[in-house]
Amino acid sequence: MTSLKVEEYMNHYPITFTADMGVEEASLLFLKTKQIGGPVIDDNGALIGFLSESDVLAKMLETIYYNEHIADVADLMRKDVLTMKPYDSVIELGQLMLKNKPKVYPVIGDDGNLLGTICRNDVLSAIDQHLRANSK
Repeated sequence: MTSLKVEEYMNHYPITFTADMGVEEASLLFLKTKQIGGPVIDDNGALIGFLSESDVLAKMLETIYYNEHIADVADLMRKDVLTMKPYDSVIELGQLMLKNKPKVYPVIGDDGNLLGTICRNDVLSAIDQHLRANSK
């Protein structure tokens, strides 16, 4: 079977957040891009966390209740992030996705810097493309 690598199917231009970004700004980014999660990076592009749409929704409900800014991305982000490398297998990632909760995985280089993200839809697309190409 042909090796399906993460780098061939990942999103090279994901939304990203910074730790000091307000939850309101993060919410706006989710709305504009229709992505469901994104990496939090430092000034050097290194991955420091992950923010999901559901994390933001919970805080936005509090924000509307109190009608004031109550959180930054640093307060909401997950710091224990499951990541992939660009040379990892899409098939192995698919199996991992069945066992773990994340729907979006940051893809990082060996230096720890963010290269992109890969989500369940990307994995399904890779498998579908592979199956269609081999059924001809």
